[in-house]
Amino acid sequence: MSSLNLDDFTDLIERPDGGVRRDAEARRGRQIVPPGALGRLDELGEWLAAAQGAVPVRPVERPRVVLFAGDHGVAELGVSARPAGSAGALVREVLEGGRPVSVLARRLGVPVRVVDMALDCDPETLPDEVVRHRVRRGSGRIDLEDALTAEEAEAAFRAGVAVADEEADSGTDLVVLGDVSVGGTTAAGVLVAALCGTDASVVTGRGGLAIDDLAWMRKCAAIRDALRRARPVLGDQLQLLATVGGADLAAMTGFLLQSAVRKMPVILDGVVAAACALVGQRIAFRAPDWWLAAHSSGEPGQAKALDRMALEPLLDQGVKVGEGAGALLALPLVQAAAALAAELPEQAEEPDEVEEAEKAEDE
Repeated sequence: MSSLNLDDFTDLIERPDGGVRRDAEARRGRQIVPPGALGRLDELGEWLAAAQGAVPVRPVERPRVVLFAGDHGVAELGVSARPAGSAGALVREVLEGGRPVSVLARRLGVPVRVVDMALDCDPETLPDEVVRHRVRRGSGRIDLEDALTAEEAEAAFRAGVAVADEEADSGTDLVVLGDVSVGGTTAAGVLVAALCGTDASVVTGRGGLAIDDLAWMRKCAAIRDALRRARPVLGDQLQLLATVGGADLAAMTGFLLQSAVRKMPVILDGVVAAACALVGQRIAFRAPDWWLAAHSSGEPGQAKALDRMALEPLLDQGVKVGEGAGALLALPLVQAAAALAAELPEQAEEPDEVEEAEKAEDE
């Protein structure tokens, strides 16, 4: 019998410090630039201060990109522009520095960590630190069968928790979270449709490489068929991930929840991260307070999930490539917000105000 109790996360996750946020707002009101003049940067700085429990807010100095990787059996249906089982090649390109996330991370000086949960490739073709958490080779075809066994789902979830602990223990102060998958947006669409009680067509997008109309119809049909299998297990989030998720999605969910436990802020990338966050919200309703939505990818499932969690994307650049690239674009905004909140000088007090303050102290 499993010793994993998801209800524990509800008790373990606290909201970011509301008192610190009020102090940050008060400090912002005293700075030389009027509140509101910096738009959402004000809100970002205050959110980060609350997450850190510090005023003035500390700079984000040790961010990290964490990418969970996996192949999904549903890709065999031609729901992706990439061939089934090809996520391993994408991971190698990330590690070799040739993917968009690699270029951006190099430019921003942010390390990238890839965690193989279910790639359909020989583990010997990848570094040991990438494959050491792998649960299985590829996830099941969710329109016909479970993505994972119950034991595999728990192992993947626990792996995500362990990775979050590793990052927090190493001093990571903010995570940019993404995925490297083939077929992952289909599984994500099923999770979002199931949790939002909507139809397959409402959440079916065209993916990073913009599939054609026929592939879109195949994807929509696959999500519809998987939805029939998802609805009976909606009350059990781990079973839901086993039935229609995948090892990478289960691990991302565990990672998100444990990051909230450890008070480590996370920037969410595209529809896969949003779907896992939505599952996480069902498990622990306070958890989304620790997450930022980086950007709008144009995927309808992502928009639906973010709306349900009341998370507003920071950017709208139409970045659909996945792998954390869009989320990484939002990192400089967060860092800029922290710098402005901490470094803008406060207004000099007027003589009358100083006199009143001194009187109050005397009294």
